[in-house]
Order: sequence, then C-alpha cells, then structure tokens
Amino acid sequence: MPRAKSEKQTRTAPLVHGAAELSSVIVDGHSSKLRGKNGFLGDDANKKTFQLKLEELRKLMRMDGKDPLGRTPTKELSKKKIDAFLCGDDVGAVAIVMAAIEGFAQDFAAVIEKFLKDSAWSKTERIVVGGGFRQGRVGELAIARTQILLNASGLGVELVPIVHHADEAGLIGAVYLMPDWMLNGHEAILAVDIGGTNVRAGIVEFGKGKSRDLDETHVRKSILWRHADDEPSRTATISKLASMIEELIGEATASQLRLAPLIGIGCPGVIEADGSITRGGQNLPGGNWESDHFNLPLELKKAIPQIGGDDTFIMMHNDAVVQGLSQMPQMKDVANWAVLTIGTGLGNAHFTNRTREKK
Repeated sequence: MPRAKSEKQTRTAPLVHGAAELSSVIVDGHSSKLRGKNGFLGDDANKKTFQLKLEELRKLMRMDGKDPLGRTPTKELSKKKIDAFLCGDDVGAVAIVMAAIEGFAQDFAAVIEKFLKDSAWSKTERIVVGGGFRQGRVGELAIARTQILLNASGLGVELVPIVHHADEAGLIGAVYLMPDWMLNGHEAILAVDIGGTNVRAGIVEFGKGKSRDLDETHVRKSILWRHADDEPSRTATISKLASMIEELIGEATASQLRLAPLIGIGCPGVIEADGSITRGGQNLPGGNWESDHFNLPLELKKAIPQIGGDDTFIMMHNDAVVQGLSQMPQMKDVANWAVLTIGTGLGNAHFTNRTREKK
C-alpha cells in the first residue's frame, strides 16, 4: 500500500484524473473485479438482486392465489411504494417485504465478507453504504440487518448509511478531489455526477465569507437531467451538460458567490490519469465513452474554457470514490474505510486516511 506523502510533496505532485493520492486519503482501489456467484461480486447485491428476491416471493404467494403487493410488476414498484407496504396494515405485505430484505441482507453480508478477504480491504474498520437503494426504510433495514449478520460472523467492521442523500453525496465528494490549496480564496466549486440514468450538476459550497470548513460542505443548487428519457447522442450529452454548468455559473455570479474555476466529476468506470475511461462506461449515454478518441474532461473544457475569467480546471474520478469522499467528516476517527454504493450495480472503493483523528 502506498505511503502518504508530506504536504509539500502532495502540493507539487502532478494533478491527474482518477488519482490514488488525494489531499485527505489514499484511494487503495475501486471498481473491484472480484468474482461472485453471479459474475462480478457486485452482481450479488444490488437493486436488481432485491427485486429478484421480492419477485420470487410474490410468485410463491401467487401459487396460493394471493399477492399482498397487488398487480403492479415488481420492477415498477418504487422505493416509496415498497416502504409504504412496511407501514401498512396488511401483515402479508409486511412479511413479504421483510423476507426480501432478509434475503438481500444475507447476500450483502456474504459480498462484504468476500471483499474483506481481499488484501486491500483486510484492515477495513468501517464501510459506508450509499447509492439509491440506501434511501428509504427498506434500504435502512437491509443495512441494519446486514450489520447484525456481520457481527454474528465475528467480523469487526462497522456498517453505516451514507449521511447525505445519494444525489447530493455524488456532488459533495467532488470537493475532496481538489488539492486544499486550490480552494483557498473561494467559497464553492462546480460538481457533476454522471450515471446511466441521470446527470446531475451542482454548486457545492464549502465556505462562508473568508472562512472555509469542508465539514460544512453542502449543495447550494443542483440541476437534474434524466437523459434516459431523451436517449441523447454522446455529443448532445456534452452540450446539455455544458449548458447546465453555464446556468449554474450564472447563478453563482448573480449571488456574488466566490466560485473557484474548478469542476469535479464523478463518473462510472475506471478513470485513467489522462481522463479517459477504460472500463465500466458501457451504460453512459449516447455511445462509446471508452473510445480512444473521446475524453470527457477535455471535451467539457473546450465547451467551458473559463470560469470567472480564469482557466477552467477539471478533475474526474470514479463515481463510487466521489460519493464515498462525501463522508470524509465522519471518517476522521478511523484509518481504513470503504464505500459500497447500491444501485443498478454495486460500486466500491477503499480508502486509507492520511491522518487519523485521536479518539
């Protein structure tokens, strides 16, 4: 495992995309290719896994002529609707959702145990659980039940839900991609979170007046574009993203916010030092994002060459890394920690803190 460098070395180190060395942490690894029973380990515990378990239980109930969850197909049941079943008066509906949660927790615990056997994860003290599945009562119960199963297995690892909403965590974490000295004199940066369904861009504020406190970082304003509804080309995606960012720059200017000329991007896949994507970008909109002839940071910088009269600087990293970094204020008391983001897939990243807060 690489050792943390001094502050002086860090400041003079080359600034690259997908960096292993950041101001606050060492990124020990992400987008693990560990294998599970259904392919990659992430295929054993994600949103689809929960849906399959729920559907299997519904089929059993239908054999007796009753489905307490009604006629809505499982894939069309929203998190809010499933949460409502848990709070309803129909004990059959409560039971079937609880059984699906139990089955998912069993699989999730098994996945975590396999991760912990990997050398990069062997000293993990705490795991943050993020992603869309974490939002809502079902996700919270699944995380809590998984913790109980891990305790029963004698694994000394703590499982905690991510503090920020998953939509905002993917933006907030972008602040921690930037070297601390690049934030000096500013109050906010721009951040982008790119996914297989949505693109979100936002103003992430971390300062008030002349002071700056990353522990108080929050999303001041964000814009969501559900690109899955539009099925845009890759070129149209960049154009739309640029217009979203320009709108946010206008908002910051009108508010007299001291916006740094920085854009942090969280994107699925393995991000190379030059900003290219070598693996994991297959679900991104409008074409081959892994092409040798496409580079998102360069394309975006062409569209937005300056912010506030200064040259634009862009830093991109894996989206699970960025979402995990949003939890930095709550991770100061541990040395080794990780993030698992449960959504369409299972994003993963592992970190070693450069400094540890004394308990």
